Amino acid sequence: MAGNASYRRDVPASKVPAIRVSGLGKTYRIGTDGDTSSTAAEAFVRWLRNPTQRHWTTFDALDDVSFEVPQGEALGIVGRNGAGKSTLLKLLTRVTAPTRGRIDLTGRVGSLLEVGTGFHPELTGRENIFLNGALLGMTRAEINRRYDEIVDFSGVEKFLETPVKRYSSGMYVRLAFAIAAHLDTEILLIDEVLAVGDAEFQRRSLGKMRDAAQSGRTVLYVSHLLHTVRDLCTSAILLEHGHLTFAGNVDDTLAAYQHSFASFAERQTNPDNRMGYGDLRFQDVSVTAGNLRSGEDIVVEYSVGQNDDLPGEFYVSAHLTDEGGATVVQCDSRLVGHWLSPKKPHDGQLVIRNLWLKPGQYTVDMFVCTTTGVQDMWEGAGRFDVRPELPYKHSVTGDGMSRGAVFADFDYQELP
Repeated sequence: MAGNASYRRDVPASKVPAIRVSGLGKTYRIGTDGDTSSTAAEAFVRWLRNPTQRHWTTFDALDDVSFEVPQGEALGIVGRNGAGKSTLLKLLTRVTAPTRGRIDLTGRVGSLLEVGTGFHPELTGRENIFLNGALLGMTRAEINRRYDEIVDFSGVEKFLETPVKRYSSGMYVRLAFAIAAHLDTEILLIDEVLAVGDAEFQRRSLGKMRDAAQSGRTVLYVSHLLHTVRDLCTSAILLEHGHLTFAGNVDDTLAAYQHSFASFAERQTNPDNRMGYGDLRFQDVSVTAGNLRSGEDIVVEYSVGQNDDLPGEFYVSAHLTDEGGATVVQCDSRLVGHWLSPKKPHDGQLVIRNLWLKPGQYTVDMFVCTTTGVQDMWEGAGRFDVRPELPYKHSVTGDGMSRGAVFADFDYQELP
C-alpha cells in the first residue's frame, strides 16, 4: 500500500471492532498549469518543449480520519459534495489505496458503491451473481444457497440470461444491491446509489439493511437523504472537506450537519472554495423572496461572468433541495433550449411556477456547465422558507399529508 497505509483482517472478532480506521488520509496530485491541450498529441508536444517543467499541486480528499464501528452497528456517513464520503468507502473496499493511515477490517466486505461497480458488462445477470460472490470470497455452495433469495429480491428473473450491459440503471442497481445484501459478508458498505431505484425498492432495501444490522452485520451507509440515515442508522459521522468533524448518535450528527450549513454557505460565496473547473463562474445568485407560500413563483436571479477563451456555449442548472437533503426539482436550461455564450457576461433569472412545496426551508444549488463538464457548482447559493399555510381548502391530521416530497394539485370527482 502507498505510504504507511495498511489493512488488517486477521484479528479475532471478539477483541476488535468490525471496522477501525486510524489517521486515514488520501492525497491526490492534480495539475495546475492551465494546460488546455485538447489532444494527447498536443499535450505530448508541450511536454517535449518543457520536459522538466512540472506544475502540480496536492489535494487531500481525506486527512487524519479516525473512527471505530462496533459489530452490528449501522453507521451513517453524511456530508456535502466533495466532503470525502465516497472516497472513504473506496478506501475501505480497496477500490483505491490510502496515502497514509491504517484500516482494520474484521470479516468479509460486501459493497455497492455506484451503478455497475463489480459487474462485467458482457456477462449475464446469472453469471455476474456468481462472479460477484467469488470476488467477495464466497464459495459456489454459499452462492447457490442464497441464489433464489437474490433473484427474488432483485426482480430481474426474466433477464437473468441477458448481458447486464443491456440492463437499465434501475435493473443494475436492484441486482447489485441484492447480491451485496444477501451474500454472507460481515460488513456491508452502501453508497448513495439506491436513489436510482423506485420508491418501493428503496423501502425494501432500507428494510434489508436494517435487518442486516439487527442480525449482527455491520452496515456503513452514505447518503444525502437525511431521513433515510435517521431511519436506518444507529450512529453517524460528519465529514467536511476531508476531515471528520463530528461523530455521535444520529440526531446529534444530523443537527451538526445542518448547523454547519451557515458557515459552509458563507465560504461558498468565495469562488475559490467552490467545485468546478473554474473557467466560468457565477458572480452573484439570489432568491428574490425569502418567505413564500406553497405554489407561489420562486424567482432566482443570477449573473455569470465571461471568458473569451472558452469555446462553445454553456448552460445553467438549478437544484432545489429540502431540509432532508433530497433534491426536490431540477431546472436545467437545456430543457427549455436556453444556451448562453461565454463571450459576454449574463444577468438572468429563473422562474419556477406551480410548485406546491411543503412547509420548511429550502436551498438552491446553482451550476454552470459546458459540454466538457461543470465549470461552477455553487451549493447553497440561495435559501428560502415556505410558510406553513396549506394550499388546500381543508386541513387534516398529519397522516393525510405526511407522505411525498411536494403537495399535488388534485381533485376527486364522481363519475356519472
